[in-house]
Amino acid sequence: MTAVPCRVLHGPPFSIAKIGDKNRPMPTDVKRQAVAELAELLRSSSAMAVVDYRGLKVSDMQSVRRTLRDSGVQLTIAKNRLLKIAADEADRTELKETLTGPTALATIDGDEAAMAKALSDALRPYSRVVTVRGGMLGSQAIDAAQLSRLATLPSRDVLLGKIAGGMAAPMTSMAAVLAANLRNLVGVLSAVADKKQQAENAA
Repeated sequence: MTAVPCRVLHGPPFSIAKIGDKNRPMPTDVKRQAVAELAELLRSSSAMAVVDYRGLKVSDMQSVRRTLRDSGVQLTIAKNRLLKIAADEADRTELKETLTGPTALATIDGDEAAMAKALSDALRPYSRVVTVRGGMLGSQAIDAAQLSRLATLPSRDVLLGKIAGGMAAPMTSMAAVLAANLRNLVGVLSAVADKKQQAENAA
């Protein structure tokens, strides 16, 4: 794939960052700086998703970027080796299992469901060539199926609006609104807990 012409990690939240060129060795100081910035990105993100972008053309990647930009999602392309070091430094070691092959990292510091939905919308036209490997919700690892379920949840603003509307309606309506959204949320959290328990049992 032709390299995406951008190398901005600390720019605006809609930029594509490309860290590390496999054909050009990076000076040690540059590597340290790249790892430090990646680690800060991982620490500050409330949710992230790892995408295998092989098969995407440059024009496809730009289309994905535009869709993500509208939801404030940052897309970072970096060497897996640097991302793994950054994951250790940021205490996001579970992320390392997903770092194989060409890697694009979608991150957001805010509405987790909005990130998952934006990613789903952005990748839908390329579902035959792009694979979502998994990601993290806070400090918990989640798989691709859990990211898909997260994308079906309403955004924070929509959820708050429903709650506010429920307050003006009879209490039964408010309870129904809360119950429906809590069932969705519990489903995601329960899946995360199951995955964590499986990992502990296997250890």
